[in-house]
Amino acid sequence: MKKIKTGVIGVGRLGSLHAKIYNQMPDVELTGIYDIDKEKCKKIANLYNTKAFPDYKRLIESVDAVSIATPTSKHFEIAKESIKSNVHSLIEKPVTSNIKQAQQLINLSKKTKSIIQVGHVERFNAAVKALCQMSGIPRFIECHRLSPYTYRGTDVSVTMDLMIHDINIISTLVKSKVKKIEAVGIAILSNSNDITNARITFENNTVANLTSSRVSKESMRKIRIFQKHTYISLDYIKQKAEIYKKQKNKIVKNEMPIEKKEPLKAELESFINCIKENKTPLVSIKEATYALRIASKIDNIIKKNHSKFS
Repeated sequence: MKKIKTGVIGVGRLGSLHAKIYNQMPDVELTGIYDIDKEKCKKIANLYNTKAFPDYKRLIESVDAVSIATPTSKHFEIAKESIKSNVHSLIEKPVTSNIKQAQQLINLSKKTKSIIQVGHVERFNAAVKALCQMSGIPRFIECHRLSPYTYRGTDVSVTMDLMIHDINIISTLVKSKVKKIEAVGIAILSNSNDITNARITFENNTVANLTSSRVSKESMRKIRIFQKHTYISLDYIKQKAEIYKKQKNKIVKNEMPIEKKEPLKAELESFINCIKENKTPLVSIKEATYALRIASKIDNIIKKNHSKFS
């Protein structure tokens, strides 16, 4: 079978990992990369024996598929170009800076046959995939996604950078529309919120409490799910999940059987497989836009609360 020609636009920490994985895939040809930092682009291109393109439009013209791993503010203009060119696109999260841009990409995608996947990589975490296959109705969900400050992703709020992962996962688990959102947040080291807490109530009365911070001493990525007679604790980093169930008059603990795999590799393999089989991605642009919509509402609520005291 003919190899799928791929490219990566934006080869910072995450984009360079995309290039590395594409370069290792037997059914893929890493045709080239582009980055605004020309020296970095040449360095990564040499590392993976590929071409450093002088601009992203020329790269798009040369490939079947592309990963867009630039700062969020650039997603829209680049994705618009790739979709118009009928090039399969994996856009890192958040899909765009705002809902209007995301909706324009959705409308544009209806006119093409290209696959559009959004990089909510946590959905490819083996523990999360196992969790999504479980039965039961969550009644209360608690999420903590904390990390030290790294200067990466600070062009958007921590809601958009980190919490949006949990918003997407919770929306998949709950399968109910949002009824009410309460939120607080504060900017500490950047110009947007660096720590955010949101309480989301769904129409089926499930409640989710989410905390995300990029100013923590240590990393933590955990989700706890409470439902009738069952409590599930999942650690994203360790790809480990424990299930506590009521059985007669005692609580029984079991570890969920999970076959660990590198989430980003699984995500890119899935993207390539969707292209081959013309399948809808696990995280489509519509689903990613829904997560963006909720994240935007959280940030707007925080902004309105701040204006009351300014």
